[in-house]
Amino acid sequence: MQEYSDEFLKQVLTRTKVIAVVGVSLNPVRPSYYVARYLGLKGYRVIPVNPGHAGATLFGETVRGSLGEIEEPVDMLDIFRRSEAVPPIVEEALNVFPHLKTVWMQIGVENAEAAAMAEARGVDVVQNRCPKIEYQRLFGELRMGGFATGIISSKL
Repeated sequence: MQEYSDEFLKQVLTRTKVIAVVGVSLNPVRPSYYVARYLGLKGYRVIPVNPGHAGATLFGETVRGSLGEIEEPVDMLDIFRRSEAVPPIVEEALNVFPHLKTVWMQIGVENAEAAAMAEARGVDVVQNRCPKIEYQRLFGELRMGGFATGIISSKL
């Protein structure tokens, strides 16, 4: 597993405002659903992308069938797809989002070719990690083992 410093991950999560989530599900028990929902509750604008659900509404946003349908600037691409499906997704993102800052591949998703493609364009890459877990861990909601930190807060 690739190692990332806490400082790097915190910087990525702090600078990000808009996240395109590829492979999001409308099923509330699927990880892609609750991760996207959580990120939205934390103040990120989450743009759902899934060709099988295009046109539906999720978290107040229209589900897009492809990245090319997104007209807004996107800071981070969060990928919930099999590792072998990642290169064309990253290639499309690099073509349609000139100011993309981060490609984030979810837990279990790694692709060296896609990572190299993004890094060659100056885009940061995180593989085999979950932004929800990292956010909770880095901003006082979880310890490394996944336990509550004991910090009392009224924040969601």
